[in-house]
Amino acid sequence: MTLLFEAVPNVSEGRRAEVVDAIAGAAGALSGLLDAHADPVHNRAVISLAGFAESMVAALAAVVESSARLIDLRAHSGVHPRVGAADVLPVVPLGGASMAEAATVARAAGERIWAELQVPVFFYGAAGDGRTLADIRAGRVLPDLGGPDPHPSAGAACLGARGPLVAYNVLLEGATAASAAALARSLRPRHGGPPGVQALAFDFTGGVWQLSMNLVELERTPPAAALAEVRRRAARLDIGVGPDEVVGLCPAAFVAPSGAGRVLEARLAAAGARRSAAAARARGGEEMERLAQRLVAAAAGLAATATGQDDLLAAAEAAAALPRVLGAARVQEPEAVAMLDLAARGLRAALHPETLRRRRERVRLLDRGLG
Repeated sequence: MTLLFEAVPNVSEGRRAEVVDAIAGAAGALSGLLDAHADPVHNRAVISLAGFAESMVAALAAVVESSARLIDLRAHSGVHPRVGAADVLPVVPLGGASMAEAATVARAAGERIWAELQVPVFFYGAAGDGRTLADIRAGRVLPDLGGPDPHPSAGAACLGARGPLVAYNVLLEGATAASAAALARSLRPRHGGPPGVQALAFDFTGGVWQLSMNLVELERTPPAAALAEVRRRAARLDIGVGPDEVVGLCPAAFVAPSGAGRVLEARLAAAGARRSAAAARARGGEEMERLAQRLVAAAAGLAATATGQDDLLAAAEAAAALPRVLGAARVQEPEAVAMLDLAARGLRAALHPETLRRRRERVRLLDRGLG
């Protein structure tokens, strides 16, 4: 079985939609584009991609090339720290892929970026012997490729490999700079916070503070548990808790209500359906066009998947059914089929025991379809 990976490049642009669309489009032409989430206050966009190793290397190089061409860090402003136009480009193993294999993809992409684009590259995480982004942003290390000076307008690119995480933001009501910082500090594990929470407070806009978290131990602290902890600790500081949001995507097994439309596996299935539609159209003919239209409609439904258990089950059923449709039509693009299969299995694994009991016959048919 060919292995799938996710890449989640963070680029230093969140205000010009046409620039974010161009960068995402350049990468999506070479891989499965799952999502592009722009934040104008942070002036940053998170792009989610998936595909085989070769596709990921090409797509990450395309992100850096288009970012270097369209973003000038000398004119950039935003509250999020950054070292590059294409700032952070992590690779995440999916399914049966290993962290070592994800690190190999990240290093191959970094080597291509330096060789072809002359943008210096830092490696971090599993691709950089445990080096952290904090080390890089603090200037404690030199680039692994190129440098020591950054590219004049594009800065440097940070290529890494890591496990799944969820970027999760919560708006704070009535917070001051001091109380927001105290809340963020209290959520970090070394200060007695829950496991795997990385938290910072940002002046979001007009004196409104935002708590920005990376949740890196999802089995122990999923978004729902993190939000409950934020509410508990915020109350001690007389801070109100406003709306929460998932930035990028969240695995189905850990998704909270605010992750509606941002379920990783559902977006993976949607990307597989869109790629299959493109393959059908490439075949030509009226029948293939009708199939392509069906696939595009299925992709839209999958991308919008809500977070309820019945929603996840329906998405799993749709993802599992599409490869059989593609097989009958002899339109089986390998990367797309792999995405659909992995998506269906991930959605199935997110079903709770009560759902398995309540929807026993549907789950039995789903399992039979998955083999």
